[in-house]
Amino acid sequence: MSVGTMVFYRFVFAVLGLTPLLFTHPAHFTAREWKLLLGASFLGVPLQFLIQFKGLSLTTVSHASLMVGTMPVILAVGATFFAKERLHAVGWCCLAVSTTGAALIALGGRHSSSANGPTLAGDLLVVASLVIALFWVLLNKKLVESHSAIIVTAYGLVSGALMLAVIVPFIYGVPPIHGISAKAWAASAASGLLCTASSTLLWNYGMSQVPASQAGVFLNMEPLVGSILGVVLLGETLGPLAWIGGSLILLAAIILTTRRSSAREEPALL
Repeated sequence: MSVGTMVFYRFVFAVLGLTPLLFTHPAHFTAREWKLLLGASFLGVPLQFLIQFKGLSLTTVSHASLMVGTMPVILAVGATFFAKERLHAVGWCCLAVSTTGAALIALGGRHSSSANGPTLAGDLLVVASLVIALFWVLLNKKLVESHSAIIVTAYGLVSGALMLAVIVPFIYGVPPIHGISAKAWAASAASGLLCTASSTLLWNYGMSQVPASQAGVFLNMEPLVGSILGVVLLGETLGPLAWIGGSLILLAAIILTTRRSSAREEPALL
């Protein structure tokens, strides 16, 4: 599949899973909140995903994992400056430790990739998509303060999918239906229902419970989980650096969650 076709069908299946929620959870957004929702949908769905997967098609798995490891720092800094959150010393230390762990996993894992090799363009596109994701996260954080995560997720992803349905044919042509294997359809359904609809719903609910700056540390669980699945399902091997990195990520997550209640009493750095 082309990048546009893959992203399009991913969100087709996500919409199939979320559409019933539009009827069971009617939205009561103000005009300003509709603008926030639509803006977040455009940033988070067509813009972020098309740029990110284009970048992934131009670089390697290890390089992409290393780029994703920069997201917690981007999110923490963005939440501090744009959302006026105050990340304390323990939080900054956990972010540093967690990001170090993600880098060690990316450098210590032995991955296979169909790409010819890493490129600067691919790496930069992945980083650009993470910066876009920052504003998507912060806008959703604002919306879940007054609306349930179910409403924000369902209406946000469905709106973004409709935008995607307009943009993809214009850039990539009409997505094909014939010539796609059953395994590819199954993978599209799984990525849409599990990796998009379910994961975004859980993420938005989590964002309603913790500050965006502290939530960023958990993004580094992605390279950890990906490496473990690579070992279990794909027969990949992990070197010592990867095991050390995974331990650092888990340690940072445990410290951050157990000290959430007492962090407010510590002096802030910003």
